[in-house]
Amino acid sequence: MKKRIKIAISGALGKMGKSLIKESKKYKNIKLTLLIIKKKKKKYKKIINKLINLKKKKIKIEDNIKNNKNFDILIDFTNPKNTMKNLNFCYNNNKKIIIGTTGLKEKNYLEIKKKSKKISILHSTNFSIGINLILKLLKITTKNIGFDSDIEILESHHRNKLDSPSGTALTLGKRISKTMKTNFKDIFVFNRNKKNYKKRKNEIGFNSIRAGEIIGDHSVIFINEEEKIQIKHQAFHRKTFSKGALKSAIWIYYKKNGLFTMEDVLKN
Repeated sequence: MKKRIKIAISGALGKMGKSLIKESKKYKNIKLTLLIIKKKKKKYKKIINKLINLKKKKIKIEDNIKNNKNFDILIDFTNPKNTMKNLNFCYNNNKKIIIGTTGLKEKNYLEIKKKSKKISILHSTNFSIGINLILKLLKITTKNIGFDSDIEILESHHRNKLDSPSGTALTLGKRISKTMKTNFKDIFVFNRNKKNYKKRKNEIGFNSIRAGEIIGDHSVIFINEEEKIQIKHQAFHRKTFSKGALKSAIWIYYKKNGLFTMEDVLKN
């Protein structure tokens, strides 16, 4: 029998954390060894037991990653501050990490890139297969009609999401910008209320909706004089992200170091 990959999950009581725990049971080559929760609430074991039988599994539950090294790969879908703290721990202890956290700043990306020279890091703003296929489609669409079209990106998420626009929306916009060989900082527009002007050529406008329990909807719209093309993705369940993250963990287990994305996983 092949060695089982030991996985730690940060933010195990969060929506993505719970989904990851539940989905991990379907993988025979994965073993959960550490669950990190924000605070040890009174009913935390009861909540986790509904997802996985703790009596049969030797899983450690802690409120901090400090001094907990019994894992091969950490999966983190928390917040920028916590993610960077966990990244430092993984770097200092030669552990691999999967990062699904959005809302990261430029300095965070630079730090991630720097640390990937020593450890394996896989960062994606969206782990669904659908979104990563759309990234490929956007490259083709942009090459053919991008320069002659008005481009808008619309994203919708649940009312508790903190960052806006979503990390996925920014990734979609950056793929278009890269294909057009333009600086995304010059063409991205997040708020048209700041000043009144006509839409500029090659400008990409972002529109965000925060309501209810929407898991994640993204649309990219290309409109020119002759036609309208709308590329749309809707996530119906968080397990699409969990499956992608766990698949990424299995893939990155065999990588010594480097910075990767979900697109790299799908190439194989």
